[in-house]
Amino acid sequence: MLARVAKYRWQYVMIAPAVVLLFLFSYIPMAGIQVAFKDFHLGYTIWNSPWVGWDNFSFLQDEQFWVVVKNTLWIAVLKLVFGFPAPIILALLINEVRHSKFKHFVQSVSYLPHFFSWIVVAYILQSMLTLDGGLVNQFITKLGGNPIFFLGSTDWFRPMIVGSGLWKEVGWNTILYLAAITTIDPQQYEAAKVEGAGRLAQIRNITIPGMLPTISIVLILSMPSLIAVGMDQIYPLMNPANQPVADVLDTYILRSGLQQGYFGMATAIGLLSSAISLILVLITNQTAKRINGEGLW
Repeated sequence: MLARVAKYRWQYVMIAPAVVLLFLFSYIPMAGIQVAFKDFHLGYTIWNSPWVGWDNFSFLQDEQFWVVVKNTLWIAVLKLVFGFPAPIILALLINEVRHSKFKHFVQSVSYLPHFFSWIVVAYILQSMLTLDGGLVNQFITKLGGNPIFFLGSTDWFRPMIVGSGLWKEVGWNTILYLAAITTIDPQQYEAAKVEGAGRLAQIRNITIPGMLPTISIVLILSMPSLIAVGMDQIYPLMNPANQPVADVLDTYILRSGLQQGYFGMATAIGLLSSAISLILVLITNQTAKRINGEGLW
């Protein structure tokens, strides 16, 4: 054991900061889970608050909570259906570009929005979609249509969230898939050409199978974010007009915990969300292993 540590000492030194940060910010805070089973208020500590058992889980009987769950599932499913395959398709398209300078230009332009914060993206959306003077509504008006209140519409909120998420992250998410494509043996393509396979046949029979292990891992790792659905994206765009469809679990937790002071209930909701995320990861990992033999463990 000591010989192994000595042999890989510099590798251990490099990962040590990440291990320390993981321990400090992921494992130690788990002690706060007990707040879900205590009557915690300001002025008390986690340790001297009285135990209340399952009382903080009374939100399961709240009708508004199930509306929030429905909103969360709607956005999660839409993001999975449209957001997950989009970078795979873009990676395949970029891989087919033969002009290297144009290929690098497309890559750079596509992943540049990733570096914008969601506050900046929300400001851009508000500037473009506002009812009074927004570029989109100006264009609609010039075509003879009536202005649309995008920011306050319950019909347009979900497409706006999914569309802005695609614009911001699709290019960045292609990086892993493009890296996976580069690991495919070029001789497979040469053999396919000899057999008379066209570009679509090569993509279907060589490129996509070569990407499957990476696709499986990314799908498994993306499962926890399905429940979160991105409060940093939704909260800046949420207002009283679109709240019936915009209120998701994270915003519900924020409102219940920080604004209304129900810390125990907010912690209980977070604990339940984490448990569901864990179950999703386990199911997805097992399914991926059965399909193509690839999983996280």
